[in-house]
Amino acid sequence: MENNQKHTVVIGSGFSSLSAACFLAKAGHKVSLYEKNSSLGGRARAFQAEGFTFDMGPSWYWMPEVFERFYNQFGHTTSDFYELKRLDPSYRMFFQDEFVDLPANLEELYALFERYEKGSAKALAVFLKQAERNYNIAMQDLVFAPGKSVFEILNVKNIKNVVALVRNLSSIESYIKRHFKHPYLRQILLFPILFLGGEMQKTPLLYNFMNHADLIGGTWYPMGGMHKIVSAMSSIAKNLGVEIHTNKPVICIYGPENKAVAVHIEDEKLIFPDYVVSGADYAHTEDLLRVPAKKNYEDTFWEKQTFSPSAVVFYLGFNRELPNLLHHNLFFDEDLYAHSKELYAHKKFPEKPLLYVCAPSKTDDSVAPKGHENIFVLIPVSAGLTDSEDMRTHYLDLVLARLEKNTKLSDLRNHLVYKESYSLNDFENDYNAYKGNAYGLANTLTQTHVFRPKLQNKHLHNLFYTGQLTLPGPGVPPAIISGEIVANLILNEPQTKSK
Repeated sequence: MENNQKHTVVIGSGFSSLSAACFLAKAGHKVSLYEKNSSLGGRARAFQAEGFTFDMGPSWYWMPEVFERFYNQFGHTTSDFYELKRLDPSYRMFFQDEFVDLPANLEELYALFERYEKGSAKALAVFLKQAERNYNIAMQDLVFAPGKSVFEILNVKNIKNVVALVRNLSSIESYIKRHFKHPYLRQILLFPILFLGGEMQKTPLLYNFMNHADLIGGTWYPMGGMHKIVSAMSSIAKNLGVEIHTNKPVICIYGPENKAVAVHIEDEKLIFPDYVVSGADYAHTEDLLRVPAKKNYEDTFWEKQTFSPSAVVFYLGFNRELPNLLHHNLFFDEDLYAHSKELYAHKKFPEKPLLYVCAPSKTDDSVAPKGHENIFVLIPVSAGLTDSEDMRTHYLDLVLARLEKNTKLSDLRNHLVYKESYSLNDFENDYNAYKGNAYGLANTLTQTHVFRPKLQNKHLHNLFYTGQLTLPGPGVPPAIISGEIVANLILNEPQTKSK
């Protein structure tokens, strides 16, 4: 290493960690990345079994321009790594007596709304115009800000948006209830909030920019699976010289005085980097600090935060195709509000949960043997609940019954040739996730932007945090952006004399 070359240790290999590693390596840093698991990607890992390829976590590809922007900064384009296909219909929503397909075409979407409620097409146009404005505010002025001060929002550039921002502090649920009466239409517009980690009554209207990403930006799929993004980012990182180490958990961070001077990797000697970037769970990272007084936040802080749900996930392989399913399917055939209350108010396992079912084999022949179906099922549940095999067995039975009802198959279990489950204990064991959460912090007003956990340790100037518990928030595009923000913070740090 050159005498003036900075060395950064990156903890974890999720999207935020890989992003930070790429930007820092591009800027000339020596970057060493350490991942505790045997494969890269964090929650976006993949595995193969019985001829099936399963993405373990994220399955929605929204905001394709964020991915393209990332690749462009390293001299690439999305098509260098995978074929990106827009899904049409975007997804299917099952209600009690029928299902509704969400078209990719905007005029068809307006017609669909009008079919269920006269005048709703006009209301939708107004809502989506507002969502577009919020999307532009977010993407142009907010998401790349490091969250150091409220004045990042209320600066001269953004002053024209202050009035709009104030209007957007009311809840998204209250707005939708005022302007749309049909329950199907309400649930179509509210689904991103519940399934992407928020409480409808407490999520600001500002977050309707996700409706813009959904209904205008479209739902896409990288052929081969979501893990193709991980492969693309890790390929860029390696080509930039990032040293990637798997099966290497960090077990301690030492920080005497004002320096995070040492990182202890399991089965290795201490490493003395110039900077440490942790994409691991924020609370877990702080627990790694040898001196507890160096934490940004006490344990009581995390107890008071509103976390997004955890999940019960099933990876299922069937030896036949399943009719009536699309690539993405949302089962809203039970009560949305009852499930939401069980998630946030009662914090109990839902009795009649909503389901998300992803069948990528409907789009991609490579993820399942011919004539078979690859199914990913997710049930949102509260973080902090007690995981058990009995609970998982109960929900698998429920999932199969609901699939049978909606696919019109009476013997579905007889065609189940592979099954695996993943839930709270796994999120804790594999990702050190606080209370087994799946998505990070919920998008409430008091957990937005400057109110989210800080990206930089206030005691140790060269320890940084990135990922879903920091800015901008949960989701794949925000994670990629989070890594870039942290890299820029490091690159703009006052330069100190190299050791």
